[in-house]
Amino acid sequence: MNQDAPEQGGADEELEVAVAAAQSEPAVSEEQRELDALRHEVSEAQDKLLRLAAELDNVRKRAGRDIENARRYGLERLAAALLPVRDSLEAGLAAGENADAEALREGKKATLRLLDSALEQVGIVELDPEGEPFDPAHHEAMTMQPSATAEPNTVLMVIQKGYAIHDRLLRPARVVVSSASDPKETE
Repeated sequence: MNQDAPEQGGADEELEVAVAAAQSEPAVSEEQRELDALRHEVSEAQDKLLRLAAELDNVRKRAGRDIENARRYGLERLAAALLPVRDSLEAGLAAGENADAEALREGKKATLRLLDSALEQVGIVELDPEGEPFDPAHHEAMTMQPSATAEPNTVLMVIQKGYAIHDRLLRPARVVVSSASDPKETE
């Protein structure tokens, strides 16, 4: 029996090793499942990142095309609005050789109305500040003139009208601004 005892001890050891291996197998397979899940998440994240990068590149290209088209065709509305004005000027020149002064004057007024309409269509408004307080943001003072009737810093006369497109100044109105009346003149 002494011989069997060492064999029995060896069998017990083998059994313990097998049990330990069996117990560690679920732990290894659980760790393997977690590792596989993490690898899958990383793969999905990489795929999502590539799709977002491609989408961003497409948005950049589309924005570039839109900007180029705006530069290229942005004046289309203005050009379409100005063509009738050109046609009117051309007709006025053709008719000018045989027309009297009053007919020419009426033709010029009609052409000016067409031009005003064209400017209005594209958002350009006229600044005619006569009688208004002087505003250096919209007016350019050409000179100051004493006035007994107007308040100081009031626009007395418009030398050249100003223009704005939407809320941006294109050209300031050139004006004569009132100053306080000279006390020597009132005496």
